[in-house]
Amino acid sequence: MNEPDRAVAASQRQTDASPGDGSVDRPVSDVQANPSADVAPAQVEANVIAALRTIYDPEIPVNIYDLGLIYDLDVDRNGKVDIRMTLTAPACPVAGTFPATVEQRIYEVPGVDEVRVELVWEPAWSMDRLSEEAKLQLGLL
Repeated sequence: MNEPDRAVAASQRQTDASPGDGSVDRPVSDVQANPSADVAPAQVEANVIAALRTIYDPEIPVNIYDLGLIYDLDVDRNGKVDIRMTLTAPACPVAGTFPATVEQRIYEVPGVDEVRVELVWEPAWSMDRLSEEAKLQLGLL
């Protein structure tokens, strides 16, 4: 997307709530902030995973992808991303805001036109879901 298109897309974004309360800017439904036609679906999925690896659990210094919080990731050819994720505990203090944080970050990925993040509690997260990299980071190997 060239600079003028980014400026138009940015000016056509709306805020769901007031600043400071975990609000998320989302594209207005008829605006395509990151047209999917420009990026191959396999590349979009790789870029989504890379974006997920930039989001860290607020209590454990590991990204949410390697922490195993992402249970299911589906990226279709039209740029729609569906994510089923969990948190380390149902009483997590960011349970109400973290899915919106994830959604906002994924909207920034080129080729993504729509994002849906579903927070699930079954199955419960366990340390078995940690990647080898996460286990190394945490000193568990």
